[in-house]
Parts: sequence; structure tokens; C-alpha cells
Amino acid sequence: MVVGPLVCAVVTVVLVAPIVIAVILSFTSANSLSFPPEGLSLRWYRQIFTSSVWTTRIPVSIQVGLSTAVLATALGSLAAVAITRGSFRGKGLVTALLMAPLVVPVVVLATGEFFVMSDGWSIGGLTFGGDLVGTRLGLTLAHTVLALPYPTLLISTALRQVDPELELAAMSLGAGTFSRFRRIVLPLVAPSVLAGAMFAFLTSWDEVVMSSFLSSGRVSTVPVQILNELQFALNPTAAAISSMLMLVAVLLITLLTVARRLFRLRQRRAFSRPSTTTPGPVLT
Repeated sequence: MVVGPLVCAVVTVVLVAPIVIAVILSFTSANSLSFPPEGLSLRWYRQIFTSSVWTTRIPVSIQVGLSTAVLATALGSLAAVAITRGSFRGKGLVTALLMAPLVVPVVVLATGEFFVMSDGWSIGGLTFGGDLVGTRLGLTLAHTVLALPYPTLLISTALRQVDPELELAAMSLGAGTFSRFRRIVLPLVAPSVLAGAMFAFLTSWDEVVMSSFLSSGRVSTVPVQILNELQFALNPTAAAISSMLMLVAVLLITLLTVARRLFRLRQRRAFSRPSTTTPGPVLT
């Protein structure tokens, strides 16, 4: 009876201890990373917003992360609809390819993405990529490949839980395909869409392997600079920016949790409220 809680406690300490140590080190007053810290100071947090090393990389990470979230969520939504509602040959293969970034080593994907983004990939007369290494577009496209499985998986799972009779009822009232999806399906799967977008953003936000292959001295991301700082200088700024990255992740997960609870509360109130409306116009 005691072994289970003890094992859970040990695992929790092992997982949480590095995070706690990194946060504590971010407040050190020393010029290098050492634990325990010699003193407490906010100088390294101030340096994040004053040093050009970080002020040029933070906007890149934010822009690439937001672009990745939008692109991956849009493509993932279309793929989820095709997987759950479509009937075509090779559906299993398509699903496996969409989920492949979850199991294929990132360094393998990064190597392939590097050659595609640098030299291009020609299929007949169509050429994709080329001269995209060291660009925001190249980073966005590469991160989208890594992030695509998350919105696809979450949205497809939500779509399978939508009662088909709701769409049939809307169809009987004259609603078209787009109208049914916009007014019936999308509100029901909205929390999963939001969750997929957040996971896509976080995937791009802390990606370092793919970014290392595709970054340049002019265009680089925060995780790549953190890796460089720890390799060559052991600068406490790396601990400070790492703490900020974790804070962003915690805030996004908290926001997602609150949004899902508000959505469920709204659904309960809508279903518990007695209907007093008269039949409305035909859905179009």
C-alpha cells in the first residue's frame, strides 16, 4: 500500500526538481550558473528585454509559433473532416502519414526538411521549397509538419463524438454543407480546435532540433539561442528565458482549461433551459 504513493512521489520529484532548480537559478546574481545561487537578482530578466540577442529572437519565435498554430489547425481541421466523414481508398495510409511526426525521430525529419528547404523538391514541373533555410516561412512550414498531428488527432476525436442526427436534422431544414459545419459541428468541436491550436503553438514554441537545422544568424528562435548559451557560456539568461517559456506554457494550458470549463457550463445551461421559441426560418 505504501509502495505506490512512494513511487509517485519519487517520480514527481524527479520530474519537477529540474524545473524548480532552473527557476531558482534564473534569479541568481552571479555571472554564471551555479547552485545554490550566490544571491538574488532580476538582472537576467532585464537583460532579456534589453539585449539584442533576445529581442531579435523572441519576435521570431512568437511569429513562427502563431503562424504554425493557424496553419496546422486549418490543415488539421480539413484532414480531420476527411478522415472522419470521408470514405476513400488509402484512408489508413493517410492517417498514418499524418501521425508519423509523433513517432519518427525529430532529427530524421529535420534532416529531410533541411534538404527540402535548402535545395527544393521537384515533382514533375512543380518545385516545393528551396532557399528557405534561415527564413520565417521555412521555420513555419517545418514546424507545421511537427505540429499537424495534434490538431488532427484532437479534432478528429471530437468529430467522432458529434451526433450525426444533428447534421441530418439541419439537412432536413435545408442547411447546406458549409452551413451545417459552421453552425452545428464547429461550435461542438470548438474546444478541441482551440486545444489543437495551443498544442501546435507550444510545439513550435519550444522546438529546438528542427529550428537548429533551419535557423541562421539573422533568423533564429529562442530555444536555439538557449542551447547556444548553455553550450558556450552557461549564461543565467538561459535560465531566465527558460522560466519565461515555461510560464507561457502554463498560462496557455490554464487558459485552455478555463475555456473548456466555460464551454461545458454554457452547454449545460443551454440544454437545461426550456425552449420557448417558435420554429425559425430554414437554415441556409
